[in-house]
Amino acid sequence: MDDSLETILGHTFRDPALLQLALTHGSIGYESQRAQADNQRLEFLGDAVLQLTLSHLLFQRLPLADEGVLTQARAQLVSTKALARIARRISLGTHLRMGRGEEANGGRDRESTLADALEAIAGAIHLDAGSDAAQQFAARLFAENLDALSHGPLDTNPKGQLQELVQAVGTTSPVYQIIGEEGPDHAKSFIAAVVWQGAELGRGSGRSKKEAEVQAAQAALDHPNLQKQLRTTREQPSQQSSKL
Repeated sequence: MDDSLETILGHTFRDPALLQLALTHGSIGYESQRAQADNQRLEFLGDAVLQLTLSHLLFQRLPLADEGVLTQARAQLVSTKALARIARRISLGTHLRMGRGEEANGGRDRESTLADALEAIAGAIHLDAGSDAAQQFAARLFAENLDALSHGPLDTNPKGQLQELVQAVGTTSPVYQIIGEEGPDHAKSFIAAVVWQGAELGRGSGRSKKEAEVQAAQAALDHPNLQKQLRTTREQPSQQSSKL
């Protein structure tokens, strides 16, 4: 058992096997061609656990927010990209158990894999010690994100913001393309790219096509050279530009 990870999570497991299971990627069983339990069932539970615990925390943190604002805030917190950022911050990828092929293909830093593992850990903590422990876990790992939501405006429409920026320099709209899918049918993750006049502005992933498109727009907005890229693309519309 990795005590350092438990310290970061703020939870010492009564049943260490639950944490090991939460860290086990499906590629372990696939590559060994043997039946091997993985974290997919815990991910299913953890998704619901985070939805509930973060709803509770948002309800406390944003006493004047209506249902729509609370729903949007929660969606931001549990998006694949947001969960992966937290997972990277705690170096969760280094603790995952996965097949060699998956690791060689960048599995330890794949957004969907990291997000799934973080959800699985939430489910494992809930099974290990109950809802109070799960809420303490969420409050600890999501503290920075919750503080940002409490002290600043919600960024609820990245696609709309990107549209406004693009229209400021040209007349055509950005186009969103689903360029890939990952994972089993019951837990599929989509990859989207946002393209404008032949230039790819950003990529994102999500558990629905819509979420993937929103994350692609956000990735474009987050890039420090977006304005320069838009101007360059407008001046050379026929030239295929590289991704930011």
